[in-house]
Amino acid sequence: MTNNGEPRSISRPALKRLPSYLQFLKALHHDGVQSVSAPIIARALHLNEVQVRKDLASVSTASGRPKTGFSTNDLIRDIAAFLGYDNVNQAVLVGAGHLGQALLSYQGFENYGIQIVAAFDSDPTLIGTQVAGKTVLALDKLEDVCRRMKIRIGIITVPDAAAQEICNRLVEGDVCAIWNFAPVHLQVPQHVLVQNENMAESLALLSEHLANKIQAEGIE
Repeated sequence: MTNNGEPRSISRPALKRLPSYLQFLKALHHDGVQSVSAPIIARALHLNEVQVRKDLASVSTASGRPKTGFSTNDLIRDIAAFLGYDNVNQAVLVGAGHLGQALLSYQGFENYGIQIVAAFDSDPTLIGTQVAGKTVLALDKLEDVCRRMKIRIGIITVPDAAAQEICNRLVEGDVCAIWNFAPVHLQVPQHVLVQNENMAESLALLSEHLANKIQAEGIE
């Protein structure tokens, strides 16, 4: 927020860099480092020093001091607050298969401001079972639970053919942010944000890189 209470704007690339800053700063803090300079952050993360200063100024009121730099505590506090990590947002997950169960079992989400409070599935063999202490509920309860608990984040881990329908139902339940693991492009109203995690695309990039590296080594 700015001094007059207006939300500060930040570019999408800068927003994606913030978790890296936070992780690096937390590591420094763990090692007892109380201050850090922009050049040190830039070198550690392979970034431009000017870019680092601009990013930090967008989210933090901390000012660097000559010779000592920024307070690590102040930067950690401000970046975590900007990212919402200091306020836990409740989420629901739809699709309690292998991927869904892996996400439900992951203990680190709350460090990033997300708490998965319920899971949903249409498979009768899964409904009523427990995964990491969370009961898998019938899909027909989805919208009601989202509205009643004021859920704002939905996680989709269903097959691609069912993803749009699940997305529509989450939007109907007043969810306004969707983390989509299905390899499909979802249609949503303008006020709803979709973050896609397309593993097929990532694997394609890895495969291409490996193929090129193997080919280059073979030529050499």
